Amino acid sequence: MATTEKLLKAFELFDKANNQDPNREEFQGKEYAKEVLYAIRMTNKLNSFAPKASEAMQLTARCQHICRWEIPRDSYEMNRVGYLKWRQDLKKFHAAKASEILKEVGYDDQTIHKVAFLLEKKQLKKNEETQTLEDVICLVFLEYYFEPFALKYSEDKLIDILQKTWKKMSEKGQEAALKLPLSKDALALVGKALNG
Repeated sequence: MATTEKLLKAFELFDKANNQDPNREEFQGKEYAKEVLYAIRMTNKLNSFAPKASEAMQLTARCQHICRWEIPRDSYEMNRVGYLKWRQDLKKFHAAKASEILKEVGYDDQTIHKVAFLLEKKQLKKNEETQTLEDVICLVFLEYYFEPFALKYSEDKLIDILQKTWKKMSEKGQEAALKLPLSKDALALVGKALNG
């Protein structure tokens, strides 16, 4: 994976912004700001899933959730309409935050627009890079966040979520998902979701 000084500087500033996250998470004996850990996982997963990813893709993966805690889910109605509005507003918020940092680092308008385009998930299923990003997001969710998430919901709800996640992924993403180191319980739920 090729890196440039600009890319490393952008990563540093993305991580610095995300380090303000008041939510903390422990992983392998080390404490992280929740969104810093998520950003590292996104970068690592992109590197393994799409090692030839463009610089714009690498930037997008690193800032996918930038400063997400600033717009909490519970500031919107706790229903489907509220959830969708929250997601739409987050995409715009992440794109604006990332664009500020990329300008500061000295990226050109074309790169900044590309990152914003990808953060807003435009042309999913049609644009190859948007689809790759979605695959990486789904893989990170399944590997690191699905099991803690599963403790809060009924089996029917989890199967529904898995089916929706599966539909968002490309065939390559689905193949990678089946190779993830999931627990027996998670694998059993995936099996039910795929056969349901």
